[in-house]
Amino acid sequence: MADVSALLDDFTAECADLEHLVAPLAPADWATPTPAEGWTIAHQIAHLAWTDEVSVVAATDADGFAALLAEAAPKAFTFVDEAAEEGAKTPPADLLARWQAGRAALVAALAAVPHGTKLPWFGPPMSPASMISARIMETWAHGQDVADALGVTRTPTARLRTVAHISVRTRNFAYSVRGENGPTEEFRVELTAPDGSLWTWGPEDAPQRVTGPALDFCLVATQRRHRDDTALRTSGPDAEHWLSIAQAFAGPPGTGRAAGQFA
Repeated sequence: MADVSALLDDFTAECADLEHLVAPLAPADWATPTPAEGWTIAHQIAHLAWTDEVSVVAATDADGFAALLAEAAPKAFTFVDEAAEEGAKTPPADLLARWQAGRAALVAALAAVPHGTKLPWFGPPMSPASMISARIMETWAHGQDVADALGVTRTPTARLRTVAHISVRTRNFAYSVRGENGPTEEFRVELTAPDGSLWTWGPEDAPQRVTGPALDFCLVATQRRHRDDTALRTSGPDAEHWLSIAQAFAGPPGTGRAAGQFA
C-alpha cells in the first residue's frame, strides 16, 4: 500500500525544486520558450497550477468536479491548452503565488481524504496515492521543460521511482491511445536508480526487457527525450517499440522530442 504521507512529502519537494528555478527569474524571462511547442515557462507553471487546483476540486467537491468534467467533455483535451494559455497571461509574481497556494491546498486536501476513497478524474477514478503520484510525475516532467529552457541540468533524485512506476503501469495506455493492441505478456524493466541501486518491475524471466538509467527511462516515458538519445537498452521488438511510443501522461499521443535535440 502506497504511503500517501511520503508521496505528499515528495510532491512538496519536487515543487520546491522547480520553484528554485522559476522564482528568481525576471518577469520577462517567464516568456522564455520551452521545448513544448507554443509553451513558455509561464505556460508550464500555469498548467501545473491549474491541474493542482482541479485536483483539489476532485478531492473536496465531487459535484463541482462533475460540473468541470461536463464543461470539458466537448473540448476533448483542448481545455488543457486553453487553461495554460489563459494562466500564462497572469503577471509572473501572481502566477507564482497562485501555484504555491494551489499545491499547498492539494497537499492538505489529499491528506484529509479517508483511506479507500476513490476520487473522480478525467479518466478512471483514482486513489489519493495515485493522484499525488500523477502530480509528482507531471511536476517533474514540466519541470524538465523549464530546466531545458534555462539550460539547467537537474540532479536526479529518488523521486524518479514514482515517475518510473507510473511509466511502467501506463504501458498499455500508450498502445491504446494510438489504436494499437499492446502485448499480452509483461516486460521486465530494470533501472539503475540515482544512488546506484536497482529498481525492477515485471517477471525476472520475461524475454522482453528494458534496462538502463532510471533518469533516461523517465525522460523517454514522459516524452522529454528521444529514445535514441539515451543509454536505454531493450531485448525484444515489442520492448523496443514501446520505448518509441511510451507515454506516462494522459491525453492524446504526444509528439515527443526529436532525436539529437538536446545533444
